[in-house]
Amino acid sequence: MLTIGDLFDLSQTDHAVLFEDVEHPWEPLRKLAAYIEATVRPELKNRCDGVAYIGDKVFIGEGTVVEDGVMIKGPAIIGRNCRIRHNAYIREHVLVGDNCLVGNACEIKNSILFNGAQVPHFNYVGDSILGHRVHLGAGVILSNFRSLPGSITVEWNGRRLDTGLRKLGALLGDYAEIGCQAVLNPGSIIGRRAVVYPGVNWRGYLPADRIAKNRAAVEIVERRPESA
Repeated sequence: MLTIGDLFDLSQTDHAVLFEDVEHPWEPLRKLAAYIEATVRPELKNRCDGVAYIGDKVFIGEGTVVEDGVMIKGPAIIGRNCRIRHNAYIREHVLVGDNCLVGNACEIKNSILFNGAQVPHFNYVGDSILGHRVHLGAGVILSNFRSLPGSITVEWNGRRLDTGLRKLGALLGDYAEIGCQAVLNPGSIIGRRAVVYPGVNWRGYLPADRIAKNRAAVEIVERRPESA
């Protein structure tokens, strides 16, 4: 079975304890809410450019800039030297590492971002783990809820493993790249350095160092002059 070490470099998070004593890489999300509630020591060391709403149970590290219109509901722990851009919405139980980017109109809830992760434009990140230096293109959606009843399953080696979670987004290994407007369906796992091309609707496990592409045909036709 895929291990935590196959996906994530635990030296690139201050919260490696979350990944101890678990078998499957999605299991830290089970412990996330309780961990943040017990660990957060509210303090704001950041700078605000404009006016932002920051809840009572929020820690933000030195050098981080929070731009105008941001809402950080919390509880949340945000690291050092991050950029939280205009109108970002950080909801309950979010860990953001150092040197991360949360961009314009992005929404994040119940998720872990390792150091250097970038969520830059119009992204939804729900119940997900983003490894070191993961990058999402504009409009990427990490869908976390299945329409049908029951918990979310993960596909692995031709088997379906029941996670026991009603909500589970994606697990993105270190340096994974997800192209613009791609949608990752609930329970997707993307290996280290793997790439999902723009516009792909992905489900399941993409191994490390692989590329997922669309093969949709593009039709080219002659442009005819408009009538006078």
